[in-house]
Amino acid sequence: MLKVSQLQVRLKKVVLDYDFSVKTGEIVTIQGRSGVGKTTLLNVIAGFEKAYSGDVTWQGESLLHKKVTQRPVSMLFQEHNLFEHLSVWQNLQFGLQGEDISERIKQAAAVLEIAEQLDKPPMQLSGGQRQRIAILRTLLRPEPIVLLDEPFAELDSTTRLIANDWVRETAKATNKTVLLVTHQDEDVERVGDWNLVLG
Repeated sequence: MLKVSQLQVRLKKVVLDYDFSVKTGEIVTIQGRSGVGKTTLLNVIAGFEKAYSGDVTWQGESLLHKKVTQRPVSMLFQEHNLFEHLSVWQNLQFGLQGEDISERIKQAAAVLEIAEQLDKPPMQLSGGQRQRIAILRTLLRPEPIVLLDEPFAELDSTTRLIANDWVRETAKATNKTVLLVTHQDEDVERVGDWNLVLG
């Protein structure tokens, strides 16, 4: 279980409060008006921002005193964070392990309609293609907690539905615990098990 207990974060002159639990393997969508602290929450769980008080625990163990690299978290940022000097294929293999990882990448790339882009550098791709690559890389990583910050924002309606379904199916098949920030109600309905509204 991922438990956020009486967590407080100071953002400029505002204090943000969070308190909720997510069962292992659940997908929770997160909504709320701009500035309410959706991205901040993900950053604190991942270790990129500090909490003022409270705790975040995974399977009963506190995460707040762990380094970013020691946390069982895979995070997709709004900026995608792809390595521009590597090909798409190299980006997807970076940090991934397992005998079947190449086959899993190929299967996912086919579903997400980016198979023809695997040998290209990210700079040659559209925003939507880059976003699908980032989604794929984040979900295929071994960490049990997945944090997704507006993962479908640059996708057209048809591709968005495909990505919605792939994220849900992949997360469920691998028992990932997912927090997904979105402003789209459609993402809530198709991907999440329940919705957390902040603010």
